Amino acid sequence: MKYDFLIVGAGWFGSTFARLATDAGKRCLVIDKRNHIAGNAYTQKQHGIDVHVYGPHMFHTNNDRIWNFVNQFSNFIPYKHTPIAYGSDLKIYPLPFTMNTFQKMWNVSDPEEAKRIIESQKPTLNHKPKNLEEQAIQMVGTDLYELLIRDYTRKQWNRDPKDLPASIISRLPVRFDWETDYFGNDRYCGVPTNGYTELFENLLKGIDIRLNVDYHDDDSLKTIANKIVYTGGIDRFYDYCYGELEYRSLRFETEIWNFPKYQSTAIINHCNMDVAYTRVMEHKHFTNIESDITIITKEYPQDWNRNREPYYPIGSEKNKILYARYYDLSKQTNDVFFGGRLGEYQYYDMHQVVGSAMKLAKSIL
Repeated sequence: MKYDFLIVGAGWFGSTFARLATDAGKRCLVIDKRNHIAGNAYTQKQHGIDVHVYGPHMFHTNNDRIWNFVNQFSNFIPYKHTPIAYGSDLKIYPLPFTMNTFQKMWNVSDPEEAKRIIESQKPTLNHKPKNLEEQAIQMVGTDLYELLIRDYTRKQWNRDPKDLPASIISRLPVRFDWETDYFGNDRYCGVPTNGYTELFENLLKGIDIRLNVDYHDDDSLKTIANKIVYTGGIDRFYDYCYGELEYRSLRFETEIWNFPKYQSTAIINHCNMDVAYTRVMEHKHFTNIESDITIITKEYPQDWNRNREPYYPIGSEKNKILYARYYDLSKQTNDVFFGGRLGEYQYYDMHQVVGSAMKLAKSIL
């Protein structure tokens, strides 16, 4: 059978495109090298709790079209994200950076006073911030940078913040109000009522799917469809012909505890260097499950190699230049399209991936 599209990867980009293409009358085959759909958003039911197997996923957006699209495939439980952090001084601080944080740090309650303190700690720059450290200090000053950002960043990326692009930290909310919701600037935020896996089952309903299939191990896949939508690493697709792009990988350790609650909120960041993990998530908080058992996951950043999953593109200047070469190479053909965090080498949130897939579908269907 000849398909119109072979879609490599059953995560957000591939599944969204597959749905839109199928609804437009195209025949699609979706493959994934893992044994499940949903990509890194995959959830697994354990003891009645939806476990976010590859780290926490909260769907948030201001875009009506994107929110309405995903709500076709699942009901969403409204979710208010209120993480906290153990600073490098081992004290607890509320996140994101709001008056709650500034009050804990400097004992201030006036937003103008908090702004004055930050201004007093900011060096004068004659240029736009060139790296993460410069950007972070311009946003929150040196005190909070040193307590809550510097060491966390070193663990997360295994790089000095001076060697990371400013764009990584630019997405961090900084507000001079008392709103505790991390995504308070977004109109919509929720988690699928029965987990992301069920959402993806509905999203891919009626579409051919093959799991445990690696595109690079089966030459017949290269001619099974008229066009290919590829959501893996663009460097991997071209057999690293220009060299490897750099990624950060993760390792997860999940623990089951025979008591109702492990921590007070879904996610606690650990900013001190004395523990190897960056954050601990307690899964039942996402959907307000009440039970006598709880499940937590500790997230450990690790260096990437070809035998590990790539999670985060490292958008350094060197990698941007290398990606541009692969991007230019991809434009030499009109039957292969790249998308998602790895295919576009972008540090996307979920709603941004869905939006990118919609944009591609609109342009080629």
